[in-house]
Amino acid sequence: MIPRRSAWRRLTAMLGLALWLSGGPPAWSQDGRSTGLPVPRFVSLAADRVNVRFGPGKQYPINWVFARKDLPVEIIAEFDTWRKIRDSEGGEGWIHSSLLSSRRTIMVTGQVRDLRRTPSPSSRVVLRAEPGVIGRLFDCEENWCRVEIEGRRGWLQRDEFWGTQPGEVVR
Repeated sequence: MIPRRSAWRRLTAMLGLALWLSGGPPAWSQDGRSTGLPVPRFVSLAADRVNVRFGPGKQYPINWVFARKDLPVEIIAEFDTWRKIRDSEGGEGWIHSSLLSSRRTIMVTGQVRDLRRTPSPSSRVVLRAEPGVIGRLFDCEENWCRVEIEGRRGWLQRDEFWGTQPGEVVR
């Protein structure tokens, strides 16, 4: 038995609604619906106070508030002018795009990390950075990325910070 056209429309509408409520198709498989940019991708917070909501709109309640400008977050979905983000601890929520910056930043993770002069474990240490310290990301060469922390530039290994996709080329 072939369903009638109206049954297909209802089924399509229900699937569309379910997809929208779930945040869309898997983030790793899409370009941004609104921007056409790759999803997932990293950006940073553009303000000192950023509300993270349960859904893509001001009508949704605030889930939590970020209070740290330049914090890196990962965009995992887009809806109109709203971006679904993931933070370094795995928390997810929706932020208005006007509160995000394309400026790339990183956050030191784990333990105290050595910022090195060149991309080599034997290179001179330029600065020691504690977990939670934020720096600016410039570029990456394989497992090393050039960053700036507290006005000093140097290199960190990718597994020493949060703010890039594995193997991502950053220029």
